[in-house]
Amino acid sequence: MVPTTPWFVYLLECRDGSIYTGISTDVATRFEKHAGGKGARYTRSHPPLRVLGSFQYPDRSAALKAEHAIRRLPPNEKRALCAGQPSPGGTATTI
Repeated sequence: MVPTTPWFVYLLECRDGSIYTGISTDVATRFEKHAGGKGARYTRSHPPLRVLGSFQYPDRSAALKAEHAIRRLPPNEKRALCAGQPSPGGTATTI
């Protein structure tokens, strides 16, 4: 069986206090792209300050489902999630 690369849901705190949620297989590299203006359209107009947290999932499908659930949370719940509360189906990690 071919080993699969884990996927991560990550949350970025932006300069204006907003929180961006995305998925990637390499959060550090993806953050650098966002910080350099090469990431998502949202982070080009809301530059990221730091990674609030990331959550590991076994595959892209699971990460996409979790991203969808996390994006629906209000900002205070996203911050609480990054502060150590359980993620929807994933394993919390910090960078």
